[in-house]
Amino acid sequence: MAVQQEHVGHEVRRHEAWDDGVRQAQGRAEVPFARAARELGLGSREFELAVQLGEVRTAGPGPGGGQRVSRAEIERHRSATGFPEALRSRLWTVGTAEGAELLGIGAARFTRLARAGCFTPVKFYVNRYRVVVWHYLASELVDFAEASPDLLSGRIPAPLREALEEQPDRRPRGWRARRVAQLTAAAAGPWERAAAVAAVLDATDVASAAADARERACLEALRPVLARARPGARAAGEVTARLVLAADPDERDHYRHRLAAALAEARAGGPPPVPPEAGHATDRGADGPVRRAALAPPDGPGAGAGAGEPAGAPARRKGLWSWLRGRA
Repeated sequence: MAVQQEHVGHEVRRHEAWDDGVRQAQGRAEVPFARAARELGLGSREFELAVQLGEVRTAGPGPGGGQRVSRAEIERHRSATGFPEALRSRLWTVGTAEGAELLGIGAARFTRLARAGCFTPVKFYVNRYRVVVWHYLASELVDFAEASPDLLSGRIPAPLREALEEQPDRRPRGWRARRVAQLTAAAAGPWERAAAVAAVLDATDVASAAADARERACLEALRPVLARARPGARAAGEVTARLVLAADPDERDHYRHRLAAALAEARAGGPPPVPPEAGHATDRGADGPVRRAALAPPDGPGAGAGAGEPAGAPARRKGLWSWLRGRA
């Protein structure tokens, strides 16, 4: 009998300790990404995009590594008017066909406006035919329609036609500018900011701004990733590797000057930190040296708004479509 009572007492204490652990975990000020995504009602890729766009602010790495989100940040969104649909609407992305339908124009006109830089892509993937497929934030398309309704019908204005003749496709350049802005805003310090600028320059351009070998090694080690190719897709990796680098001479000059300024700021704060272990900045596999992305765009056609979403997402997307289309 005494043994049985001791066993029962042990089980009670074990369950009480487990309950205490649960309560402590629930009361933590920060939670991992996966849990934050669930509590915000977002799929994995939606959540990645939310962090990339600054919609969800991170709190830095936790004790075991990995980025975390503060409980206050989660509650800020959950208490906002229209949660979760308002948040999801700001993260909804569309391709050319959906974007054209949203704006009530043809796909050809939509593509011309996009190529002219009227709106900037937020992500892309390379399909099996090595064609770059761009995606745009639906909310930004609606904002564009509200601000420039005259561009949705009639003849394309002469300045836009001239811009297209001068540079047939501004989407890659706009996307690079957007990613560099995101990465510099999220950088932990001046050397990380310099590395974010260097991410769109090749080795020759980086060397022109950073003559010191230790600085170049630091920039390479801290270099963030702008995009990711599908695993095993060598052709897609080659296209992606070219697309992330500044192409035109004036764009390269722009980022070289920015890198020089960023390095001057970083040097003022002290020498470059000791580079992390080799392999931090790049993945060198079958696809060659493709920069690793902490927050990478989808890998294919199935990785759009619905990929990684919780059950019931299609119905919610239909409601978002009606709401956004009503704004337009």
